[in-house]
Amino acid sequence: MQANLQPSVNSSIFRFKEDRWPVALILSLTVIDFILYFAVTSITVFITYYAIMLIPKGVICAWNHHHQHLFTFRNKSLNRVLEFFYALHTGVSTHLWRLHHVLGHHLNFLDQEKDESRWKRKDGTQMGILEYSLNVALTAYPRGYTVGKKHPKQLKIFVRYTALTLAIIIGLIIWNPLAALFLFVLPMITSLLFTAYVTYEHHSGLDTQNEFEASHNNLNPVFNFLTGNLGYHTAHHYKQGVHWSRLPQLHAKIAHKIPKEMYKKSNITKLFLGGTILDLFTKKQ
Repeated sequence: MQANLQPSVNSSIFRFKEDRWPVALILSLTVIDFILYFAVTSITVFITYYAIMLIPKGVICAWNHHHQHLFTFRNKSLNRVLEFFYALHTGVSTHLWRLHHVLGHHLNFLDQEKDESRWKRKDGTQMGILEYSLNVALTAYPRGYTVGKKHPKQLKIFVRYTALTLAIIIGLIIWNPLAALFLFVLPMITSLLFTAYVTYEHHSGLDTQNEFEASHNNLNPVFNFLTGNLGYHTAHHYKQGVHWSRLPQLHAKIAHKIPKEMYKKSNITKLFLGGTILDLFTKKQ
């Protein structure tokens, strides 16, 4: 791998300098959540804020995903703290995606009998998007635990910090039930469902053993700015350990191997006026 795909040499607490701005924004939202938790009692404010934050907190799921592939900080304790705040936004606790996604899905996405995010039913037919979303979301923790049995060191961390996160959530509910419901509990549930929903389009219907024909890609720059280049999905699966900021360069190296049918708009792109606004920023392929 060439040097431009490697972390920048620096003494920062961050492994990659590109992680500074997304982490700052996400932690800023965390601060807002806790300010509202301690300072607001209006159910109208809570409902309005919850509705406004549905998509932003859903987008945070992409950054939690990136973190599980390549930890943000050099320090383990800082990573665990960040993962707790990610869990409050996304419903995904420490090492869940490490087990379910990195060690489950990525190693087996070409095998629908083993893939933890499988889009096929047991009879071999393709699930619809709602069935898939519910299936993946509701089985996320059990499947993560099952994968963890093969990786006891990772499983121990997952169980320990999931239990700690759950205990803190219970404490927040006891202290302020209404605020906890709309600021933490509901967002955790809907963000996990959102994560499953948006991942359906990544591989569904692509029944192949060719890794360059097994992922859909979305090269819209706005989409990739918001999700940390998650649209370069073939490149992400080709070398999952490459930092999100380096995926466009990696994609350029393998683009000639990716069929044109593997490029499409995401459901989120379509959501915004059918993609009309985002299309203004999209170069023709």
